Amino acid sequence: MNKSEPGQETQDLTVHECWSHLRSVSVGRLALISHGKPEIFPVNYLPDEGTVIFRTGPGTKLEAVLSGEPVVLEADGLNTYGTIAWSVVVKGAAAPVQPGEDVPARTPSPWEEGDKDILVRITPTELSGRRFVIGPPTSWWPPLEPVNLPGPKE
Repeated sequence: MNKSEPGQETQDLTVHECWSHLRSVSVGRLALISHGKPEIFPVNYLPDEGTVIFRTGPGTKLEAVLSGEPVVLEADGLNTYGTIAWSVVVKGAAAPVQPGEDVPARTPSPWEEGDKDILVRITPTELSGRRFVIGPPTSWWPPLEPVNLPGPKE
């Protein structure tokens, strides 16, 4: 199904609702420009006083942050019943948190092991979100093949 218009039940979120939804999940996708090419990474994040903090280490994300190019963070979720979805987009400037700068007592922990001791703060220049009723399964389809993930290492 190809629709260019949002459904009647699509609602724009207020700034307050956007932050509320951002606080309800901890994983989003960070989009940035690296060496002139778009890149996207999953990150676990924490909203903090009108900004968003994530943890990283040396590599592509940090190089892009240090370049000063704008970044975008998107987070999505569902209500408890799986009938209403939401999506929030944070556009802004990212910079490493400087020594002495206020940070929450608890900061995001990386999922993957490795040197990720650099906190980065995204200061929004734009914040937007939408909430919508999920259409009946006849208007979309499930994945064609299930993904079989390996279990934990023993």
